[in-house]
Amino acid sequence: MNLPDPRNADILISINGQLLPRSEATVSVFDSVVQGGDAVWEGLRVYDGRIAELGGHLERLQDSAKALAFADVPSSEEVRTAIFATLEANAMRDNAHIRLTLTRGEKVTSGMNPRFNQSGCTLIVLAEWKPPVYSDDGIRVITASTRRNTPQCLDSKIHHNNLLNNILASIEANVAGVDSAIMLDINGFVSETNDTNLFLVKDGRLLTPSADSCLPGLTRKMILEICGEQNIPAKERNLSLTEVYTADEVFTSGTMGELTPVLEADGRIIGDGKAGPMTLRLQKLHRAFAYERGTPLPF
Repeated sequence: MNLPDPRNADILISINGQLLPRSEATVSVFDSVVQGGDAVWEGLRVYDGRIAELGGHLERLQDSAKALAFADVPSSEEVRTAIFATLEANAMRDNAHIRLTLTRGEKVTSGMNPRFNQSGCTLIVLAEWKPPVYSDDGIRVITASTRRNTPQCLDSKIHHNNLLNNILASIEANVAGVDSAIMLDINGFVSETNDTNLFLVKDGRLLTPSADSCLPGLTRKMILEICGEQNIPAKERNLSLTEVYTADEVFTSGTMGELTPVLEADGRIIGDGKAGPMTLRLQKLHRAFAYERGTPLPF
């Protein structure tokens, strides 16, 4: 097993509060996440003894579970306790990423109907040693043919585990030999990439797609808050691919990748083909925000 970080071979993973070695951390084949991807999730990052936007992540987890009518959902305080216990057991205080998954739980028999779920939710806390997935040097992207979900079909405000359209877009990026894929909504406007939110810089102004078909990410929220504090003009509106191609700068945002410059989109060089001044400025401001304002760990 060739792990990106060999330390992750010995991590302990929490399942319903029980800490288990990686090889033993499993869920039932009757669990809803196995049966139908029926689960919600959050990605959190640990910065020097603090978890960035922990309160926001826990609130979104609860909102997503409520939207999907989960029963016997653990409280935010219970989830918080499981997160802290997992990080402490793994001695993780920096440069770690947490994949938090809440499933509808185990079924009494296979099938889609939630009536088969009679034992409450399954909570999984998976913490790994993991730096940001993208380099600060920048990435190349293409536009995927697979469209982002519309609220008419599946609301992106639910942070759910049904990620097949994102995975199909990622496959397109892999086949094209680039790092990621821009996904459009059903009207042809830019939504996000397959795994991050998207920002453009044009004439000193920051633009980001309206959160109709994209997830209103918490790193995205941080950036908009920073812009308000720093008097950087920022606006949410529909954006076209032409605006991406002709932007002065483009960058992505997300917990897994932080802020990453986009150097090329569909063969068009963005700006001068390197991280621009606004992107570099916001990278520094975002990291300061995450390091200084996150929730402190109790150990």
